[in-house]
Amino acid sequence: MKWSAADLPRYIEAKEYIDTVMIPLIPFQLSNDKTTEKVAFQNELLSILANEIEKELTGRMMLSPPYHYRETSVGESEIVRLNGWVEEVREQPFNHIFFITFDSTWKKAENTLDGSVLWFPGSQSGDLSSNEMKRQIRDQVGQITELIRSYWS
Repeated sequence: MKWSAADLPRYIEAKEYIDTVMIPLIPFQLSNDKTTEKVAFQNELLSILANEIEKELTGRMMLSPPYHYRETSVGESEIVRLNGWVEEVREQPFNHIFFITFDSTWKKAENTLDGSVLWFPGSQSGDLSSNEMKRQIRDQVGQITELIRSYWS
């Protein structure tokens, strides 16, 4: 289920069964022209991955709105801010909290976060509609959904 007007009524009715939330961590920056396109591409790709994972795990997982941050700001204050989000999320019956990201900085900070970081080594660019990219997305979705299911055991 997604954080959407269409899905929230269903979530409220079935929340006792939905014990997992996934929060996409999306960087934002416009100050460096060289990396702006890469960051925008990764944002689109991460959104696709998150939506596909949510489809695979519907009925057990809620896809949170993305958590946006300045690419250069991952530090103690950003960790406190993200953990504040998690406090809000924990008020629901979520036992498993996953952050998905292409930014390895979050993986390095995982021990200070109240959740598990699923880090993807990200593509820098590409054609999101190409058959090769669609195959890669399917493969990654399969691997990540298998990993998330292992937490449920």
